[in-house]
Amino acid sequence: MTIGARLKELRIRHKKSLQEVADAVGLSKAHVWNLEKGESANPSMEVLVRLATLFKVGVADLVGENPGAEQEPEMIALYRDLKTLSPRDREMIEVMVQQLKSRKG
Repeated sequence: MTIGARLKELRIRHKKSLQEVADAVGLSKAHVWNLEKGESANPSMEVLVRLATLFKVGVADLVGENPGAEQEPEMIALYRDLKTLSPRDREMIEVMVQQLKSRKG
């Protein structure tokens, strides 16, 4: 499956219009349309990351380089978001995760 086909499938699955996707990732509606149709080849890594973040999938999953992945796409997106936080905020989240894990048992 091509990047364009995956992009269209994700957009439809998330019930987003071309314009909503374009607005969310900072592209024109025409550019998103061209990506879906395969008429805009080789999108930049920045565009791929923004699209993957929007749809909560890994970039490798978006471009079809990870066909046997067993990971949950939401976890990959969450990890990507965590990397943008300050070290102090990441420490706080780590403490919260430890507290949640200790409640389970």
